[in-house]
Amino acid sequence: MQENDLHTGAGTATKVFNKFSTLAIFLLLVLTLIIGTGEMIHGQLLRIGEKLYGDPSTGMQYSFLRVEAAKPTCERNPDIETQVQQKMAANAADPDMAFFGLPSEDEVRASFMDAQKDCAQKHEFYDNANIYVEKHSSIKAYRAVEKSFFWLFSFGTENRALLLVIMVMIAAISATVHKHHIGLRPAVTRIDYRVHDTAMVIANGLLTYSCIAYLQSIQKAGVAVVGSEMAINYLWTACFAILTLLSLYKLIKPSAPRKEGGSFGLALLSIPLYAVMAIDSGIAFIFFMDYSVGQAVYLGQLISFSNIFLSLALLIWVGMLLTQTRAMDLFMNILRPWNFAPETLTWLILIAAAVPTAYTGASGIFVVAAGAIIYKEVWNSGARRQYALAVSAMSGSLGVVLRPCLLVVIIAMLDSKHVTSDELFSHGIYVFWMTAFLFLGISLLFAETKFRVNSPKVAIPGMIKALGPVMPYVVIMAIIICFYKYVLDTELNEFTGPTILPLIMLAMVFYDKLRDRKELAFVAPTVNVEHETLVAEHEKKSAFLREHDAHSIGSKRNFTQAVNFATFETIGHIGALIILMALSVSIGGLIERAEIVHLLPTHLGSMYISLIFIALLLAFIGMTTDPFGAVILVAATVAPVAYQNGIHPIHFWMICLVAFEFGYVAPPVALNHLLTRLSVGDEEVMAADAEAKAKYTSFYYRYERWILPIIVMFPALMITTFAPYIFKMFGWYH
Repeated sequence: MQENDLHTGAGTATKVFNKFSTLAIFLLLVLTLIIGTGEMIHGQLLRIGEKLYGDPSTGMQYSFLRVEAAKPTCERNPDIETQVQQKMAANAADPDMAFFGLPSEDEVRASFMDAQKDCAQKHEFYDNANIYVEKHSSIKAYRAVEKSFFWLFSFGTENRALLLVIMVMIAAISATVHKHHIGLRPAVTRIDYRVHDTAMVIANGLLTYSCIAYLQSIQKAGVAVVGSEMAINYLWTACFAILTLLSLYKLIKPSAPRKEGGSFGLALLSIPLYAVMAIDSGIAFIFFMDYSVGQAVYLGQLISFSNIFLSLALLIWVGMLLTQTRAMDLFMNILRPWNFAPETLTWLILIAAAVPTAYTGASGIFVVAAGAIIYKEVWNSGARRQYALAVSAMSGSLGVVLRPCLLVVIIAMLDSKHVTSDELFSHGIYVFWMTAFLFLGISLLFAETKFRVNSPKVAIPGMIKALGPVMPYVVIMAIIICFYKYVLDTELNEFTGPTILPLIMLAMVFYDKLRDRKELAFVAPTVNVEHETLVAEHEKKSAFLREHDAHSIGSKRNFTQAVNFATFETIGHIGALIILMALSVSIGGLIERAEIVHLLPTHLGSMYISLIFIALLLAFIGMTTDPFGAVILVAATVAPVAYQNGIHPIHFWMICLVAFEFGYVAPPVALNHLLTRLSVGDEEVMAADAEAKAKYTSFYYRYERWILPIIVMFPALMITTFAPYIFKMFGWYH
């Protein structure tokens, strides 16, 4: 999205909505952050309270003192003999008691004495608690603070799903207004807009109808819906009704075309993927299965994982905040003095990118956040534009198997009977290095400059000098991580990352805006190329770098403006990605209800046939759906078939993760290529295609951005699929 989108919308209404949606999503993200942090703080407050106010000698614990002790209602010193006589008289007058046998007077007296003993203990505890609280006057103030965090934590836990739906609703409306939904190609011609908007009207209309049918079915069934569930159902209905009306308005008053011409066939490719899924599942559920509530029912699965998707929203925000700092650029300054050949530099970038990919949860999120920056660096090193685009699309592919990737956590949650996240991460490191070296080898095979590096005498001083500006960011990260670890007793891991990382990024953005705003001089590519066109290439690159450099744009903003812009960018990605995931779940539900999975053979006869069949099936799923929706589908359908055919669960999920990453860079959808285009810009992608056709006759170099990721990830998939069994055959693996 362009820099001025936030400020120069189509009209006053768009500007107002942009400001409202940005503020609303910011508050929701901050509230989610506070709730997550509040849970950590509350746990630590309970531990501190026990240390401050617990007294083992008297048996007094802070958990007893968190609330005012209630005065016992029982009589402390009753007349036991009178009670015994009254009870004996009542028993004698009760015919039922005579049937079962009357207790003796001693038995009745013993029961009253036990009750009196319990009552005395309650009164004693009540007296001791009051004395203890009076003696420790600060306990009232402390428990007021602790209970406020408990209320915050409880509120967040009870209303997490409601917060998610409100966030998705606002983001989906924004994505529709700005045509930010993910499609195979952007709408640019008049016929593109007509087909795009018509499909959106049909898709959102079907979703609205399903939600209304679901509400009516609940009312007819007389089912008591508790908590915020009914509000969530009404919000989904309102969301898709608004999207239908917006799409209808855009159909009646279409956007001005950016290009003339076009064709109906190409226009079909501009339909957002979620709209395609909504139309397919809606028609199937309503007209062929007589299950009009189907789409609404499967939206409920999104709510079941509301914690995961709120974490996903926070991680998208982390990625957008990253673009408002110089962190990536300063890190690249450490590598630039070596003047590596493009392929070597790219390999190092991909290895480094695996870490933030793992922390941002999925490859697509990292591509959106850092795709343009990586494209800039790879291109600036002297690489082909097509190669730079290929690398940008693959930039997140390596890190999805590393700790603490959110996708792996979801897998462990869905298939907890067979795998744990620790097992998957411990095996994932081998897949990571295998894929990394495979990429390096294939890149060097097609490299125009096989090897290039500066002398260590030149590079090391420059590298050491570049470390200085990076250190403040490292210190900021270390301080916040240590605060959580030693003050809140919370480690940075796959579960706490979505809460801790936004605070780290906010601190980095704040520091970035306080530092001296010295513009970085453009670093000309030090490529050993003896061509007179180098200067012209340099000028072309300079224009793109000035446009996409996070610092040159971000330095014009103060802290508030930078956070505001990052949040605005986050809105579109939340709306586009989470709605796509929601409809992927709906497609998964359609496949499940159609019982297509039952057509899969439970026993394929040969382990190798089973492996290739499962691998290709998973790759196909990756080609057509998003990662989170695909994992939910696979866990319910494909995983049981794989286990029945003797495939080990850990091995199956390693195949699954690599197959998904292969699918995300392979046609027909190639989701990561779509997200690269979203990050880099349509104009740059079209310029790269035009440049390749003008400069190269080789089929590979013309279509390198598509071919390179495929010829890296497909062998990686085959190695992951078959290597354990081949090694086992030769006795190298047990």
